[in-house]
Amino acid sequence: MSFSLEGAGVVHPNGQRALAGVTLSARDGERIAVIGPSGAGKTTLLRVLGAALRPGEGEVQALGARPWQLPAAALKKLRARIGTVHQSPPIAPRLRVVTAVLAGRLGEWSMLRALGSLLHPSDIAGAHEVLSRLALEDRLFERCDRLSGGQLQRVGIARVLYQRPALLLADEPVSALDPTLADAAIGQLVAQSESTGATLMASLHAVDLALRWFPRIVGMRAGTVMFDLPASQVTPEMLDALYASEGGIATQRPLPAGATTAAAVETAFHRPDCP
Repeated sequence: MSFSLEGAGVVHPNGQRALAGVTLSARDGERIAVIGPSGAGKTTLLRVLGAALRPGEGEVQALGARPWQLPAAALKKLRARIGTVHQSPPIAPRLRVVTAVLAGRLGEWSMLRALGSLLHPSDIAGAHEVLSRLALEDRLFERCDRLSGGQLQRVGIARVLYQRPALLLADEPVSALDPTLADAAIGQLVAQSESTGATLMASLHAVDLALRWFPRIVGMRAGTVMFDLPASQVTPEMLDALYASEGGIATQRPLPAGATTAAAVETAFHRPDCP
C-alpha cells in the first residue's frame, strides 16, 4: 500500500472546511488524477498525503508509516521519499537551474554535501539528464529569475524527476504550459512512475489530460470525494455534475491536427517556440 486515508478532515483556521471525511487509498505504482472545481480540496488533499499538513480528523498512512506518530528525524526521512510538484515552484529566484534541480535530493544528502553543492554542483550530469527530458538542458546554469513561468514550472518537474521519490504528488503541474507542452510534461511524469514504480497522484484542471494519462480518476467537490472510478467509467454526466458550479467541464485545447499523444511527448519539447 502506497498511502491510505481514513476519514481525513481538515478545517482551516478561518473555519473553512477543506476536507470532509475523505477515505482513499492507493497501491504501489498506481497513477491517479484528482479533478474538480476550484476550492474542491485538491491541494489540501495532496498536502495531507505529502505529510506537509496534519489533518484534524482521521488517519493517514504514507509509504508504510503514520507520519504524525513519527519522531522528527523519521518524519524528515519519510518526506525525503515523497516528491511534490507545485503549481508555483518554491524556488529561490537567484538560484541557478542546476542547483534548483539538485535540491530534489537534499533530504538524502549530508549537510556538508548540500552546502558544497550550492557552490559547486555535485551532480551536473544528473541535472542535465532530467532537464534534457524537458528540453531545458540549455538553461542548466541560468538563474531561475530569468526563466518564463512555463520554464520555471518545468524546472520544478525536473527537480522531482531527479529526486526519484516513491510517492510522486503533482499539484496542477502544467498550469503554465500550452496544451502540447502540458501533454508532454505529464507524459514525463507518467514515464517516471512507470520506470521507478512510484505512485503518481496529480491534481489537474484539464479533464481530458486526466482521462488521457491516468487509469483512475478521483472527482472532488467541497472537500469530499464525489467519485473514484476507472477513467473508462467516468461519464459526461458525472463531469457536468462535478463542475456545475463553474458552468462546464475544464478541458485542454486539442493537440495539433494529425498529431498523436505519443508524437507529442517526443516532439513538444523541441519546438522553436517552446516557452
